[in-house]
Amino acid sequence: ANMCREMSAAEVTTFTSSARKMAFLIATAVLMAAIPSSRAFQIPATLSVRGNTRPRTTESENKASTVYTTPSSSWALGMATWSNGQAIQEYKDFLATGKLELEKEDDGPSVIVQSSNPSNIISLTDAINGLGNGDDVILTPNDSLPPSLGGKTSYPIYITLPPYDLKEFIQNLNDDWKARAEDFVFFSGTKICGVVEPILREFGMCRDATTQVVVGFTLPPPGSGLGGVARKPECMACNIGVDAQGDGKWAGESQACGKWNGAVAGRVGANGIRCK
Repeated sequence: ANMCREMSAAEVTTFTSSARKMAFLIATAVLMAAIPSSRAFQIPATLSVRGNTRPRTTESENKASTVYTTPSSSWALGMATWSNGQAIQEYKDFLATGKLELEKEDDGPSVIVQSSNPSNIISLTDAINGLGNGDDVILTPNDSLPPSLGGKTSYPIYITLPPYDLKEFIQNLNDDWKARAEDFVFFSGTKICGVVEPILREFGMCRDATTQVVVGFTLPPPGSGLGGVARKPECMACNIGVDAQGDGKWAGESQACGKWNGAVAGRVGANGIRCK
């Protein structure tokens, strides 16, 4: 009779809560039993857990694992770009022109800047010079820029300095060189060129008009060709099949952006090097 008596409201609440807890514990035990102990709690070795990371649970091959993610790199890059007031003003000025895209120039006689220290001259200098038509001018940062080349007052200025010289070069630009900063062409990629974007960003040079090139061609050392001259660079791109539209897909291509995009593409393209 006591077991069949009607339960009070408080007893019903207690019973329901206990039942839910028991169901949760059973489900947790079943889930943990299905996960290998080595994967029960796993942090990728390439990531470090910091104060601003957040846990995220994903499912892969029906196995749950806990990983930690860092803030989006694209978000960080966006903040770095748009926190620069000068970059915002330049973008507004570009919109005011009513043009759909930046003007791109053709290749022609250019200036190639090499280190003033002979021991710091890298093979990129010979490579860019070898890809030209023999009418380029090689200077050091201590030299004066010519007022015109090939009848034009605006021409590419290829910065073929090693990464460890680049910061000092930008810091010590005189007024004449600063006035031509929009004609600079910077290189990155390969062990020789390194990663230069952090340095450019530090000095506000990561903009749409700034020409940057990702090197997708070889950089033969000086004197490696016949007769003691440098061999011409060769394309490192490789075909990896076709896409859904039947067009060829390529990996390792050179890439160029900015004012002198067309000049770079024309210079390397004339030598059988793919560039986009």
